[in-house]
Amino acid sequence: MDINTLEIGNRIRIRREELNITRNQLAELLDVTTKFCSDIESGAKGMSIKTLIKLSSILYVSTDYILFGEHGEKEKTPFTIFSESIPPNQADYYLRICNEINQLNSNSKH
Repeated sequence: MDINTLEIGNRIRIRREELNITRNQLAELLDVTTKFCSDIESGAKGMSIKTLIKLSSILYVSTDYILFGEHGEKEKTPFTIFSESIPPNQADYYLRICNEINQLNSNSKH
């Protein structure tokens, strides 16, 4: 099994962009330079296990996905993680708030 740093970097970049995280923000969260993030995303450099684990947490994906492109359980978004933390007895309340926000967003587009 070969490690392809170009593919790893591409997966990281795509996921970072899906989450609307800038390269500068990612570098700050990882406590590395923006240049190092760029080098990882371009496949020019690899990363330590510590950085890989932090990256996995920040991007809400598994280390297997970053390294091999393999999805285990569907990767979770920050919203999914938040929604799973809502107590069942408060779910209706949170759903109403989300529906109101959605309605406000729909109205602002017209």
